[in-house]
Amino acid sequence: MIRGSVFQQQRRLRSALLILVGLVLLPQAVHSQEQPPAEHPLVPAIQLAMQSYEVLKKISDYEATLIKQEFVGGRLLTQRISMRLKEEPFSVYLRYEEPNAGRQILFVNGQNNNQLLAKEATGLSSLVGTVPLAIDSPQVMAENRHVITDLGMRRMLEMVINQWNIESKFGEIDVKYYPNAKMGNAECEVIEVSHPRPRKQFLYHMTRLFVEKQSRLPIRIENYGFPPQAGQPAQLLEEYTYVNVKTNLGMTPADFDRRNPRFGFN
Repeated sequence: MIRGSVFQQQRRLRSALLILVGLVLLPQAVHSQEQPPAEHPLVPAIQLAMQSYEVLKKISDYEATLIKQEFVGGRLLTQRISMRLKEEPFSVYLRYEEPNAGRQILFVNGQNNNQLLAKEATGLSSLVGTVPLAIDSPQVMAENRHVITDLGMRRMLEMVINQWNIESKFGEIDVKYYPNAKMGNAECEVIEVSHPRPRKQFLYHMTRLFVEKQSRLPIRIENYGFPPQAGQPAQLLEEYTYVNVKTNLGMTPADFDRRNPRFGFN
């Protein structure tokens, strides 16, 4: 009887210890399940870009000077262009300042067979007059990395946000934030996103987004390719800078009508 009693006491003691261990471990297991996942470094960058995008949604039209650099055909092309843009329907008028001073480009979505109209100001091409061109024709793409429907601050920012949303599913991303940067006289916040090595999901080695503090407009985008070898500088592939921006000017379809006498399209 004594041995049986001792055995029963030992069993009860082991059961109590197991319950105690379970009580100690259970809160730790629950606590570990409640830990939120670490925030991806691109999340704050996307949030800042979306804030700028919300501002752009309130802008129906604007004029600006576009300074663009694009690596096309093995060379870096720089162009300075006076532009007017209307969001609905998407309409763009460009007048080149340099090079090809005086060149005019007009595009209105749904008009002119969805082609752009080009008119040169000098040289033999000017004798031809107005030339309709498909927006992705070889002649157009010889000087551009993107079609004309990708032009403008809103579309430019959409492409960056889409790019970062895809990249936010992966690692190998370094995000830097410069809250007190300057572009000329404009005070900006700058986000720099880079990747250490090429991957199929990464379009660029590095992207920089400049958001002007006062207007919250995305006034510059820079995209760099991956260096051919470690230690070599990254090649600038495209840079789009918008200066002298004036918004919500009340533009009308007449401002983008090919018959507008100030254009001289025929």
